[in-house]
Amino acid sequence: MVLSIKNIAPILQAQWAGKHPSTLIENIAIDSRSLQNGAQTLFFAIVGPNNDAHDYIGELLEKGVRNFVVTHIPEGFQDQANFLVVKNTLHALQKFATHHRNQFDFPVIGITGSNGKTIVKEWLNFLLSPDYNIIRSPKSYNSQVGVPLSVMAINEQHNLGIFEAGISTVDEMDKLEKIISPSIGILTNIGSAHDEGFANIGEKIKEKVRLFQHAKVLIYNKNKTVEAFLNPKVARFSWSFKEESANVFISKKSVLDKTVLKIRQESGSFEIKIPFQDDASIENAIHCMMVMLHFGYDHTTIERRMELLYPVEMRLKVKNGINNTMLIDDSYSSDFQSLKIALDFLESQKQHKKKSLILSDIFQSGLSDDELYSKVSQMVISNKIQRVIGIGKTITKFKNKFLNCVTFTDTEAFIQEIDHLNLANETILIKGARSFNFEKIVHALEEKTHETVLEINLNAISHNLSFFKSKLKAKTKMMVMVKAFGYGNGGFEIAKLLEHHKVDYLGVAFADEGISLKNDGIKLPIMVLNPESTSFSAIIQHQLEPEIYSLKGLNAFLKIAEQQKLKNYPIHIKLDTGMHRLGFEEEQLPELITRLRDNKTVLVKSILSHMATSDDLQHHDFALEQIALFEKLSSTLIQELKIKPIRHILNTSGISNYPKAQYDMVRLGIGLYGISNDPEEQHYLENVGTLKSVISQIRTIDTGESVGYGRRFVAEKTTKVATVPIGYADGISRHWGNGVGYVTIHNQPARILGSVCMDMLMVDVTDIACFEGDPVIIFGENPTVIYMAQQLQTIPYEILTSISQRVKRIFYRE
Repeated sequence: MVLSIKNIAPILQAQWAGKHPSTLIENIAIDSRSLQNGAQTLFFAIVGPNNDAHDYIGELLEKGVRNFVVTHIPEGFQDQANFLVVKNTLHALQKFATHHRNQFDFPVIGITGSNGKTIVKEWLNFLLSPDYNIIRSPKSYNSQVGVPLSVMAINEQHNLGIFEAGISTVDEMDKLEKIISPSIGILTNIGSAHDEGFANIGEKIKEKVRLFQHAKVLIYNKNKTVEAFLNPKVARFSWSFKEESANVFISKKSVLDKTVLKIRQESGSFEIKIPFQDDASIENAIHCMMVMLHFGYDHTTIERRMELLYPVEMRLKVKNGINNTMLIDDSYSSDFQSLKIALDFLESQKQHKKKSLILSDIFQSGLSDDELYSKVSQMVISNKIQRVIGIGKTITKFKNKFLNCVTFTDTEAFIQEIDHLNLANETILIKGARSFNFEKIVHALEEKTHETVLEINLNAISHNLSFFKSKLKAKTKMMVMVKAFGYGNGGFEIAKLLEHHKVDYLGVAFADEGISLKNDGIKLPIMVLNPESTSFSAIIQHQLEPEIYSLKGLNAFLKIAEQQKLKNYPIHIKLDTGMHRLGFEEEQLPELITRLRDNKTVLVKSILSHMATSDDLQHHDFALEQIALFEKLSSTLIQELKIKPIRHILNTSGISNYPKAQYDMVRLGIGLYGISNDPEEQHYLENVGTLKSVISQIRTIDTGESVGYGRRFVAEKTTKVATVPIGYADGISRHWGNGVGYVTIHNQPARILGSVCMDMLMVDVTDIACFEGDPVIIFGENPTVIYMAQQLQTIPYEILTSISQRVKRIFYRE
């Protein structure tokens, strides 16, 4: 459905200003960074707690966008575009989506709950797609913004919708209910996720089930607490393992690595087999089966399709590839909406200028093949993809729509030709439907390393960044520290994400860290906090900005700057206000001022200091003394030098504990990576890094036998021991061994036995059902880095930065 600006204005109850009311809109956007924005894009300038998209209208105009929904027209742009002026741009987006949804009359499944929404949605798509042309939420687009964007993709060819709805507090679901308008509801479960947004469990359930207030039927696990909040007019189709009064009563038993479910209902009984044994997967599968029963599928079809269910990979992963390539692994789905998301992610994470796309046939677009691949071609061009490798019979037919395109009929044919395709020095997006087995392509192209990996959740980094931004005044800038290889998490990939989020500065400890980022294409200004005089020439060559903390260092830098005839080169003056590590002291200020006054080769870009006790409120008075001294000394420099620098003294803990001292900028460090010294604040941060390995071997030892060097563990009973390929050369402290620490296997703690070896450690799995090759969590959600640090009497910084660079980093986005 294509509308003109003239048609859209009354839908949004907007005031129109512009010159071209007949402009047709084909695309809705909210992200100014997307390369897919163009002349027929309607951009909604959403105002969030930390960002106002009105600030980017100038940039968007330069990119060719000419249609905007705004709360006001920014000064100077009045005659340059079509503007639809509304009171609230988010509400306008939701109103537009509601209008669009109301143009279609076909079954729509609405899914909510604390967990399992995305998996149920993806499995339903798999189970029902042979019979329906389905429109569904891409990835986890279930928020106040994600839901309307998902619904806006409905077109005339679709005949079934599946949308998920996620909320974090009260008064959110009513808006999503109007947009989705589900005829069939699924309540997956009610867990602890987002508990902080609700007064109690009753309030949470009441808010969740608002999604179903006008549905024709609700599918749920029978529960009296839930039923107390349901609209009595909505038909109920319940299941249960315990309540025989449920519409469908189920019993289960494990057979090898599968689960057999016996289904009993009024019309009779039958059995299905699913390839999972964990409780969450079983529950998610049952919800899908209930939908098939509601739709009237015969038992044979249900049994056949349910046995083919598969683990859902909900993450876009960034991996190192062969021949200096970087891979973005999205190898389990191929639909038009998720391709848009993946291409935006590619742009935010690209490491190389050259970008390639390996793409399978696209299913369920609701468009004719000709129209679909024309649109895909336009997206590829707008994202500046240099090469397309198409895999599938359909995309092969439309090869001529792409520039520099080679196609293969199937995955095996492509793999046979990999060595002849010269895949090197580029970023490659691998995007394929599950039936094409693109995981084989990822395996073939992935750089081979050992099985221990540190997974970095980029969504969590974005969340933590937003959390700390929410504490800042509107005009306060943010520097983010990416020193020490991003606190062990990886430097470039995180820097690229921060650049995507438009932070103001990056901070590194030494020049080589900054040089590496600049060589990899990072354009943000980078401050070097601990520059050595011998690195000043390299700093200048790579346009880094040095912190100057001594007269010796200042004189050395000025000498080089004068030799190179620099003008207004940015430097940062460090003041010592009590940390007594680096910085100018008060008695040195007159000489500093004399040296800088009327000097045109450098520009004092900022004045900073570092707090020694911002995380320890027992030293509150000392911290206030530091802030007062910083105010005094920095003001003296400003007045004497007649400059207007950025001032900053707060680190992560300071942002939370001393908000009045934000000055012009703050420096976010360990908080970005999900670590806080405040237990209350920790509750709101998300875990970023999960260190994983696998079980290499399992053996059983008898009483009296020992494990590891020095026989530090001797068995007091028959003990099952698993060996894990990670040790102190990977960054695991030897003090964590010999019963002090543990790893997690299948959500159960496995105590470390004996000494941690250089490349291995051994754990007790006597009471854990596990096999060789099973995954092992070294740290993440359990145990946490904070817990490890407490047990080892150190700090989380040391745990994170100790992880060796031989441990492979995998970056992913949910």
